Amino acid sequence: IDSIITLVDAKHANQQLDHRQEARRQVGFADQMFMSKTDLVTEAEKEALTHRLKHMNPRAPIRAVHFGDVPLSEVFDLRGFNLNAKLDIDPDFLKEDDHAHDHSACDHGQCEHDDHAHEHKQEHVHDEHCGHDHHDHEHGEHCNHPHHHHYDDDVKSFVYRADRPFDPAKLEDFLGAIVNIYGPKMLRYKGVLDMKGTSRKVIFQGVHQLMGSDLGPEWEEGEKHVSKMVFIGIDLPQDILRQGLDQCLV
Repeated sequence: IDSIITLVDAKHANQQLDHRQEARRQVGFADQMFMSKTDLVTEAEKEALTHRLKHMNPRAPIRAVHFGDVPLSEVFDLRGFNLNAKLDIDPDFLKEDDHAHDHSACDHGQCEHDDHAHEHKQEHVHDEHCGHDHHDHEHGEHCNHPHHHHYDDDVKSFVYRADRPFDPAKLEDFLGAIVNIYGPKMLRYKGVLDMKGTSRKVIFQGVHQLMGSDLGPEWEEGEKHVSKMVFIGIDLPQDILRQGLDQCLV
């Protein structure tokens, strides 16, 4: 097992998420979520829960399972802490009616590896008391879903995009400061960045205060240079993060 897998009880999840921060943290940390007991809820309740989970963590695919019957290929060797050249989220995921993202389809042969990624794993698997945070996300801004949002979870995700390159020194200083202040609240964060001074994509990800980066593949000819980052955490100051990242652009 080289990723964090969270099992969600469809029957009791909403109550647990409402009252237990540890449950919300486990959703935010997940690389993969399995939803059990879906036979005990209606299809509408299942869809609403899936939507709630996706607001908290857009990175992790969600699969309904029956009595733990899951293919081992979806449990082992997911490489959840490797630095992948393809950012395994769709930055427009909130605009879609279908939240199904097949992240496990990543071509493992193409994955970029980083030693820091394995440090992240050790940090999180063993520290069960760590505090996590996630960037705020305005539900109404991107959502076109018909059902009403009656929840306001402290664990949230948001996506940052930029079409200008980052200044490496400025970005390193800013992320270092942010991680120093908000690290205990930062669950998972990941990105594919356009960085001044290199013709290759820069892949980075982090867990709490642990952050790693690596050079990915070359930008393809004609490919639009866009930086994409996703942050998942507890009550993260989205405005501060966005403004600070904007100031790191060339």
